[in-house]
Amino acid sequence: MDHSAYIDAAAATLGLSLTQEQRKGVALYFGLAASMAVLVQGLPLTPADESGNVFVPVAPRVDE
Repeated sequence: MDHSAYIDAAAATLGLSLTQEQRKGVALYFGLAASMAVLVQGLPLTPADESGNVFVPVAPRVDE
């Protein structure tokens, strides 16, 4: 899959200018992430696989 259009749009949105070498690296990692996503999407999930954890933010201590 060619991720060039997305890489260009994301870089422009973030105000980043990528060299050709950097673009190659970003494209490589997009391909890696896509291959991992295929593996994860192929796993059957049940309600028992739902995370029971709930994030509750805590205010920082005053001395921090």
